[in-house]
Amino acid sequence: MIFMFRDFDYENKPVVDIVNEMIIDAINRNASDIHFDPTEDALNVRIRIDGELLEYAKVPNFVKKNLLTRIKIISGMNITETRLPQDGAIKNLTSDIDLDLRVSSLPIVDGEKIVIRILNYKMSSAGLENLGLTEKNLEKIRRLISLPNGIIMVAGATGSGKSTTVYAMLQILNTVERNIITVEDPVEMKIPGINQVQVMSEIGLTFGNTLRSILRQDPDVIMIGEIRDNETARIAVRASITGHLVLSTIHTNNSLTTIERLLDMDVERYLLGSALTGIISQRLVKRLCPKCRTERATSPFEKTLFKQALGKDVEKIYAPNGCNDCIHGYLGRIALHEILIINQEVRDAIVNNAPKSELRNLVYKKSDVSSLLQDGLDKVIEGITSIDEIFRVIDVEDDIDEDDIDLKNAFIGKLTNQNGETSTPVAPNNETVEIDTL
Repeated sequence: MIFMFRDFDYENKPVVDIVNEMIIDAINRNASDIHFDPTEDALNVRIRIDGELLEYAKVPNFVKKNLLTRIKIISGMNITETRLPQDGAIKNLTSDIDLDLRVSSLPIVDGEKIVIRILNYKMSSAGLENLGLTEKNLEKIRRLISLPNGIIMVAGATGSGKSTTVYAMLQILNTVERNIITVEDPVEMKIPGINQVQVMSEIGLTFGNTLRSILRQDPDVIMIGEIRDNETARIAVRASITGHLVLSTIHTNNSLTTIERLLDMDVERYLLGSALTGIISQRLVKRLCPKCRTERATSPFEKTLFKQALGKDVEKIYAPNGCNDCIHGYLGRIALHEILIINQEVRDAIVNNAPKSELRNLVYKKSDVSSLLQDGLDKVIEGITSIDEIFRVIDVEDDIDEDDIDLKNAFIGKLTNQNGETSTPVAPNNETVEIDTL
């Protein structure tokens, strides 16, 4: 699939048809987002495929306003309001395609920027087995959701597939014997058999108020779309202690930072230590195209990294190449996971306000957790993704052993030399390491 820049017949083709074609074409290309960026001269359209934004089209000025207005109309926005941000949704654009699109507008200096998010929950419906989990991690999640109470947190950045994982767990829990209630903003995927509540803060239907009401609805499982504030965190913890299984998401990097973030939200240590049962941290990386990936020898630096992180001697790995079936050597994405089941030692450390170094040691050295780095490197060895993708999405420096000074220095994104200028990091043996800023 060679990505092609589109040129529409803006003079003769109706704007309605152009908008429909852009959206349907983006869906067919498995895009996750469509960006409409106004400039002084034109409207630049970009689509995000496998996490990468690509130029798609350039809309001339004489069509720009009509095209943006059309998007606002079909998404239910106020077309006369251009000074404030708005949110909307597009459903059933055509009779042939069942769509669920979220639309957001943002006033910028050159007009209104609009982003359409294409929600695709085919992976959730396909089940946990299709989310790229190792057998060990899959068994951990099954153990967590079999518990009668406690909090399971799914952590990661925006767009890292947290909702997909949560919905996949709900699909398993969704039986006639369980009363499952969710509180979400927005409700992203409707699931038959589950009671889903849409938050509406403007009328007082907040996360906090809804959660208090939910606890009087005899729930077995509660799903909170996102832990956003102190009140929501405290209510979620108390709900789990009173005998409910609680699932939620949070914007943190890994297991350790998730614990710290929850404590920052004024959740009492003794309650968090009792309530927290597991943390699932994840990132999305691009898959190597199986048709054109090329094998190469590992560098001395990479060999050291594999040896330290996995205890393995790795001589060869795969790298992206590029062909007619992919984009820059990649095709699709897969998740990396770090799954921590909270044991008694970690609980005690949380309750007793143990220093971060001790908590880190308990999480990553004295438990059976595989870090995001380890899971990513295993997928590099299997030829699923590339080492460059691991560097792109993971703060590798933070995962390296504190005692390995040389290896840690090699992963500093930008070193300051004696002249105060930035330079490329250098690995042991004076080997240059080209990585993204961490």
